[in-house]
Amino acid sequence: MKRARQYIGILVAAAVYYLVHEGAHLLYAVLSGTFKHIRFMGIGMQIDVYAERMTDGQMALFCIAGATATLFTGIVLSALAGRISRQRSKLLQAVMYYITIALLLLDPLYLSILCGIFGGGDMNGISLLCPERIARSAFAVLLMINGWIFWKRVLPVYKESFLNEPEIREHKGT
Repeated sequence: MKRARQYIGILVAAAVYYLVHEGAHLLYAVLSGTFKHIRFMGIGMQIDVYAERMTDGQMALFCIAGATATLFTGIVLSALAGRISRQRSKLLQAVMYYITIALLLLDPLYLSILCGIFGGGDMNGISLLCPERIARSAFAVLLMINGWIFWKRVLPVYKESFLNEPEIREHKGT
């Protein structure tokens, strides 16, 4: 049962991450009148815009919207970790635990380190706002701060909750 909760939690976290991150891009694109379409790619998706209608500042804001939404939501979930960990459903706890990890850490990790390896993505637009090395450094600081928040706030709360879980032992007939 524990392993199933982990797999479900990871799958739901990936879906929620995409909904929050790409949803913020979509919301900005629609509100700025530059939405073109949603492009589905493999296991992910991307919001396509009419870039030629956007100023550099608008493109930068479009690109940073996803990270801003995930970071904000991750911080809120971190603040609510105590309440969430008291829920009776261990499945809900596991799902929220993995969602919190994804929202806190994925964008800072990608935008500080991985974008240099796998391609710019949102960093291409964010670098229109400030030099890439400064943006990557800022996201590295956010990664460290969010890692600390996870380590000191989220992990202990959920760890205690799952340690207090009553074990279900199989009854072996004789």
